[in-house]
Amino acid sequence: MTDKEFNAQNEIFSKVFRAGRRTYFFDVRETKAGDYYLTITESKRQTNEDGSYYYKKHKIYLYKEDFERFKEYLNEVMDFIIREKGPEVISERHQKDFQPENKTAEENEAEESAEEQEENTEDKEEGDDENPEKFTDVDFDDI
Repeated sequence: MTDKEFNAQNEIFSKVFRAGRRTYFFDVRETKAGDYYLTITESKRQTNEDGSYYYKKHKIYLYKEDFERFKEYLNEVMDFIIREKGPEVISERHQKDFQPENKTAEENEAEESAEEQEENTEDKEEGDDENPEKFTDVDFDDI
């Protein structure tokens, strides 16, 4: 069996979560020994100078022996963030009344409108993002 055939067969279960310009993939895969592990991939669309785009990916491999501590630490860190800063998102982009010292409200509105228009244009160019096969050009030779 070739590596490509193995990789095609070892995909067991997948969930895709789109979050703005980022997409997260949660994939259950099978090792050569027949056990399961989890890969978490963050894929973020980047634009080249010529206007073409590519996807920058970051991947985490998580094996069963680490699930419990990973879950414990992740929950502890998320609970800390919510406890310290609350559930609301705090950022310039999400605060409609935020005005940097050197910008007027009109300049901020125009900038936000341009960003929204750019995101909408990118989404249209990208096509059907619900198809995870467009994002999973990953080589698993290192497993």
